[in-house]
Amino acid sequence: MKFKNFLVIFLAFVGIVLPLLPQEKHEKPEPVSERYEVVVTATRLEIPAREAASSVTVIPADELERWKRASLLEVLRDVAGLFTVQSGGPGAAASAFIRGANSEHTLVLVDGVELNDPMNPSRSFDLAHLTLENIERVEILRGPQSPLYGSDALGGVVSIITKKGAGKPRATLASSAGSYGTFINRAGISGSAKNVTYSFGLQHSAMQGVSAASSAYPGNSENDNWKNFSFSGRLGLSLGKNVEVDLSARSTQANADVDNFGGPYGDDPNNVQDYESILLRGQIRGLFLDNRWEQKLAVSLVDSRRTHNNLPDENHPFDSEEGRFESRYVKLDWQNNFFIHPANTLTVGVEHEQEEGESEYLMTGYWGSYASDFPLRKARLTGIYIQDYVRWADRLFASAGLRYDHHSQAGEALTFRVAPAYIFQSTGTKLKTSLGTGFKAPSLYQLYAPGTYFGPIGNSDLRPEKSLGWDIGFEQPFIGQRVRLGLTYFNNRFKNLITYDSIRGYMNIGKAESRGVEVEVEARPTKGISLNAAYTRLEARDKVQDADLLRRPRQTLCAALSYAFIDKWSISLSFNYTGKRKDIDYTAWPAREVVLPGYSLLNGIISCDLSPNVGLFVRLDNIFDTRYETIYGYAALGFSAYAGVKLSL
Repeated sequence: MKFKNFLVIFLAFVGIVLPLLPQEKHEKPEPVSERYEVVVTATRLEIPAREAASSVTVIPADELERWKRASLLEVLRDVAGLFTVQSGGPGAAASAFIRGANSEHTLVLVDGVELNDPMNPSRSFDLAHLTLENIERVEILRGPQSPLYGSDALGGVVSIITKKGAGKPRATLASSAGSYGTFINRAGISGSAKNVTYSFGLQHSAMQGVSAASSAYPGNSENDNWKNFSFSGRLGLSLGKNVEVDLSARSTQANADVDNFGGPYGDDPNNVQDYESILLRGQIRGLFLDNRWEQKLAVSLVDSRRTHNNLPDENHPFDSEEGRFESRYVKLDWQNNFFIHPANTLTVGVEHEQEEGESEYLMTGYWGSYASDFPLRKARLTGIYIQDYVRWADRLFASAGLRYDHHSQAGEALTFRVAPAYIFQSTGTKLKTSLGTGFKAPSLYQLYAPGTYFGPIGNSDLRPEKSLGWDIGFEQPFIGQRVRLGLTYFNNRFKNLITYDSIRGYMNIGKAESRGVEVEVEARPTKGISLNAAYTRLEARDKVQDADLLRRPRQTLCAALSYAFIDKWSISLSFNYTGKRKDIDYTAWPAREVVLPGYSLLNGIISCDLSPNVGLFVRLDNIFDTRYETIYGYAALGFSAYAGVKLSL
């Protein structure tokens, strides 16, 4: 279907529906008040968590505060169906696999703004530098989600939602220090006054770290430092009874020491990467037709810059590298929610985005110099989506969506998603299932990277990657809602995957399949005690090579137990188990396949509220000092201890 034809149908639909909407006053449904009461990412609407048919994990602000994590990456390690990897300690490149999909198939959002980097070769997002200041909650949505979120959402979505200030002004100051020369300082202020809400946060992190190329191998002894300064702010303004403006901003400046490669003699004492990013978003929201039509018009901008400098040193007297990578992403999103009936909400919208990027890279060695310049390139993507969400008799909840996208170079993509859930009132049993498709447009690098003496790299004839995924499961409460058990089976199939061929460059020749089971348990047996556990069994296969996909463990388990006692004290323990998985040793010639052993981690934290305004904590990570790798040859932190204080004013 041509884009212009779809646009005509869309405009005709809006023109027909609006006059038919009843005119009697109808208030927007209020969210149900319960634990994890609202989920937004699953439907782009605020709905009670019990109504969500999609597999979604919500991590609220109190959970983030309880564990005193410093970055999003640390939080994601405890999520069912998700596995993270990192090429060294904090600050090293990091990514996540959702249900076995590639890391570039995870779409990362902050307040609805896409963070995936247009100048990353596969357009993935580096999780290394995303800190947690000013965060209200994190929602992780598993399975293909392109009908609502477009490109990059083949595997799932990680959505970060920042705080919206309310009430009297409240300021917080927090500081902690500990192993590996770690210092983390945070400051925040939030509140509201008349028709204005505000929330701002700062975080400064510094760590001496470990050698990214693991010291378990010879030739690696120099610690790699990491510094990060991040700001997040959100400002709301009410312009009247039914119109409000929401402004968001986020900036990050980071500096990380890196090594040349993982494994023996991969260490480099002066290999440095700098990262800068700024995010801006403005949205105006209005209610019309007696609150039956909600409009949200948003404009967002993400501007990123990475530099790479590696000067000659004693161990590499003839080698040097210099690189600069710049990207910019602009998006316009117009979402319309029609509250046709208390049991029926129709969502239609249009998104238009443009990305651009350029880079320069120069490598010098004993045999001469090699330069690779990527001139400024641009791509545009326009999508139109529609979703119908219904609820019936407080038992049946379902959403069905359809989306059409047109990429300026890669062409068209049509995706759909259906997700129903049914709750048996007598037992509280929830049955849920979903079926959907996803797509990912080729990155700028995959489309336009200049060729070399050895052959082509970019391919302007690439088409979108595609996926088909489904899951089915149930949730069952026990003992008066104090215990909840959830089990889900999932299956995802990927085709047209873009892989690099040494002779032909990038090609749509890859196929893969992932399937498995997720088991989740929540228990609140008595006041002050909570238990959460998640187990994932995964099989992820390359269908072309008939082999396991790299770095995907067959089994993962995470469990957390928290106990609050004597009013002021609390103690929490978390346990993580990761099973065996395959990887590649690129230091060997030819490169060889290896199997990374499984490992277990035990972490703990003790907190004490000396008063309503003063809190102390001690955090212990990797208590048994387990030596492990998430990527072959790269180090992970051993036993570490941290202590901190938080003041609330």
